[in-house]
Amino acid sequence: MERFYVTTPIYYINAEPHLGHTYTMVVADTLARFYRAKGVETFVVTGTDEHGDKIAAIAAAHGENPKLYADRMSPLFQQAWQECGFLVDQFVRTTDPRHEQLVQEFLQRVYDNGDIYFSRYAGLYCTGCERFLTEKELVGGNCPDHKRPPEPIEEENYFFRMTRYLPAVQQYFEAHPDAIYPEHYRNEVLAMLASGGIGDLCISRPKTRLDWGIELPFDRRYVCYVWFDALISYVSGLKMRGDDTFHAFWPTAHHVMAKDILKPHAIFWPSMLLALRLPLFRRLLIHGYWVRGEAKMSKSLGNVIRPLDMKQQFGIDTLRYFLLREMAFGQDASFNEDAFAARANADLANGLGNLASRVLSMQQRYFDGQVQPLDPPTAADDDLQGAFAQALVEVPEWTEQLAFHRALEALWRALDHANKYVVDTAPFTLARERQQLPRVGGILHRLLECLYTTATLLAWFLPETSQKIFSLLGVTAPVRLPTSLGWGEHFPIGHRVQPPITLFPRIDLQKEATPRA
Repeated sequence: MERFYVTTPIYYINAEPHLGHTYTMVVADTLARFYRAKGVETFVVTGTDEHGDKIAAIAAAHGENPKLYADRMSPLFQQAWQECGFLVDQFVRTTDPRHEQLVQEFLQRVYDNGDIYFSRYAGLYCTGCERFLTEKELVGGNCPDHKRPPEPIEEENYFFRMTRYLPAVQQYFEAHPDAIYPEHYRNEVLAMLASGGIGDLCISRPKTRLDWGIELPFDRRYVCYVWFDALISYVSGLKMRGDDTFHAFWPTAHHVMAKDILKPHAIFWPSMLLALRLPLFRRLLIHGYWVRGEAKMSKSLGNVIRPLDMKQQFGIDTLRYFLLREMAFGQDASFNEDAFAARANADLANGLGNLASRVLSMQQRYFDGQVQPLDPPTAADDDLQGAFAQALVEVPEWTEQLAFHRALEALWRALDHANKYVVDTAPFTLARERQQLPRVGGILHRLLECLYTTATLLAWFLPETSQKIFSLLGVTAPVRLPTSLGWGEHFPIGHRVQPPITLFPRIDLQKEATPRA
């Protein structure tokens, strides 16, 4: 049985979900739906990261203890992802006793193996990153992500002998060129490993400074470093369903994340797995930032966009389309209202929506919704079929390569061909002559096939829209992604399709105000 395991980071609960979180979820959800369409057994894990300095400080600012704050904030993420329609198999909270127990078991195992020691350390600590930074990482004396200087801290802590495992980590990434994608992030990681500047990892915090965390099983005076805790969620999310689930899915693990947390995933995490004698993940899939103006979207800068506000105003599939179409995976992309509206109006309202409306309207007007026989094909008919046959090949290929924007480009080339076909064949003109009705019926039958293939290929990109189109066509979606068009096989003669609905209303920015924080 072929399997696919995909995770997102577990998200900090220091603020509500925003567009950056949502893009990661859209990518993971798109991949999961795609592999399910291919008949691959799939498992998805996400969750919330609820321990550490940052959460303790935010909770104190709200006048709450950290656990009550976490219990209030974590459901906001669960609710948001549910309302966005993301298919999640396991939602992990790091305050879940099952997760905490596994973290303690893993800590004890690494300690018993001699890979944890006690020492004094002085360094520069960024509360936002929840880790010590090196001088080389600073930009003008500031943390590059949080734009403020880290705090000098000197204290006694426990350390993980990470340097013991770095040569094996380096060998793994050298031997597996696709283990970090895109490749330039792999090159970045290999440069870090080759620099010799990575030391052992501080994995504890004294309770005298921070008591909000998982207690070390071998020293109750300390709690676990939040990253050592959080990364284990990728294992605990599977083990919550039993060891059989873990053993079945773990070898196929794909971790999706933004580039700001590459180092913990590419350096800390594989070292931890090696120390635990567990197999390494299959791949790290690293995406860029969404920027607004000149700055990365972030809660601290106050330039975030909330997914549920966008869903309420424009529909979740409109947002999904923009995110997947506008960002080349691995690179940064810009969000602005004009680009969002232009993309939605041109591609969704005018492109797909207009085609579905015209075809279904003519089917109702000329044949009371009943599908007519295919007539002998012309060269134009063959070209139309060829355009969608090409899309059926290219869209899955580009999806598998994480080139979502290219996959959607390939599908929209076929849709543009279909819209041009409507103009060139002019069924609305031919229908004026009764003897031409068989030709009109054949044209519309072919266009219904275009909509069927479109809905099939949209199933992992725009799942709500895909289902709406299948419903309008009066047919069920294929159980698995077909390998051929099956042109002419989906609509028996006399089958009745539904009248059109507006799939994508046009966006008028003078009437709409894009939600913002």
